[in-house]
Amino acid sequence: MYKIFIVSDGTGRTANQLVKAALTQFPETESEIILHPVVRDKNKIKEIISEAENCNAIIAHTIVDNELKNYLVAGCNLVNIPLVDLIGPLINKISDIFSEEPSQDQGLYYQTNQEYFQRIDAVQYAFKHDDGARIEEIDKAEIILLGVSRTFKTPLSIYLAYNGFFVANIPIIKGIQLPDLNNIDPSKIFCLTTIPNELSVLRATRSEAFGGYIKEYSDIEAVTEELLFANRYFSLHPEWRIINVTNKPIEEIASEILKILIKKSR
Repeated sequence: MYKIFIVSDGTGRTANQLVKAALTQFPETESEIILHPVVRDKNKIKEIISEAENCNAIIAHTIVDNELKNYLVAGCNLVNIPLVDLIGPLINKISDIFSEEPSQDQGLYYQTNQEYFQRIDAVQYAFKHDDGARIEEIDKAEIILLGVSRTFKTPLSIYLAYNGFFVANIPIIKGIQLPDLNNIDPSKIFCLTTIPNELSVLRATRSEAFGGYIKEYSDIEAVTEELLFANRYFSLHPEWRIINVTNKPIEEIASEILKILIKKSR
């Protein structure tokens, strides 16, 4: 298996995507990408070169600082490590056309596009922490949604994530022990609830999509019991905020949550 080290003075996202795109042209060859982000000193470069030498890796880089780049080039030449400059030739060509020297600021692309990358990270977090998954990492969430099935936890998580918030959601299931949230900042936790009739209708539609095999899922008595169970649990934590989602679009629910967060942060 070939190993490709990506060395970047920023996050390495751009280089990683470019290398992955190039590797699609070699489907029969096994390869592994190893990312080394935020490389901004010679000692780190020296460590990476030593590691690459030990495993016969290729190095692809997006270092823009000339001193660091020259140090990387010299080090790779010394031990015969194949080195690919992913951005230097393009910068040099643009510099010639513009008749202007590049700034050589490190990590500038990430700084310029930080809001975009924040959204990407938030959406990935939401998918990975949907429906109670990876509960051990929930302390990293900025917003935690609790609610029974069909109270819009997942679509709300994705909507909030697209707006840059790290969101996790946890299902409330009658008879199933809930995770311990006592050590979580209560201002992060939002409890989603609705009225039994509305929830029964939503679940009936869902049940029909599965051929009607889960009729008890939408049974009004069962739904009422579930909501009572959830609301009793919510009432044990008076600092948690309860949001009624009945007949509300996702945007309105999200706006309600964000208004509370903004108010608390002031």
